[in-house]
Amino acid sequence: MTNGYIEEMLGDNERILLVTRQHGFVLFGHIVLEIILTLLIIAGITALTAVYPQAIVGYVLLLVPLIGMVRDILVWSNRQYIVTNRRVIQVSGVFSKEVLDSSLEKVNDVKMSQSFLGRLFDYGDIQILTASEQGADQFRSIGDPVKFKTAMLNAKERFSFDEVGVRAQMEEDIPSLIAGLDDLRKKGIISDEEFQQKKTELLSKM
Repeated sequence: MTNGYIEEMLGDNERILLVTRQHGFVLFGHIVLEIILTLLIIAGITALTAVYPQAIVGYVLLLVPLIGMVRDILVWSNRQYIVTNRRVIQVSGVFSKEVLDSSLEKVNDVKMSQSFLGRLFDYGDIQILTASEQGADQFRSIGDPVKFKTAMLNAKERFSFDEVGVRAQMEEDIPSLIAGLDDLRKKGIISDEEFQQKKTELLSKM
């Protein structure tokens, strides 16, 4: 599920193809100690209240692991990995947001690695090699990595195809644009110098 913040980041005609997060095991690894601490506090205070009823106030100690657990859940749920028809985006942060994205045009290769447990429980690491200065993006322990990789490669292929199509259309239109400029020159609407300048600019795009 996406939120308004992600929607606001999208450009014109850009659409979301896939959203995923780190696998639930990552979240569990962060909160397991907090769960154990919560159970120990409950067991300890329950045992004490049988002898000292006033010990019930000790339940306030539950706020410590519970607050930590809520924080970990919010951090996990707000770290999202998104594939659009133009780029790959990583968003993290609960209140302050950090956004990293790579244009599909700059993606050179995608590597996926899964351990035995990763294949069994459907999680793995994705490494995106790009032509940008940062070189590579690491998405660790994400859920359904095969689907993520497939969605990204398919989006890159469609993006490349669309770019070729647009470029071919422009090249087909350039001669007609030059002819139209020549008509304007003959009618005296633009000068010979302006015509040559525009003609040179159009030919450089072929």
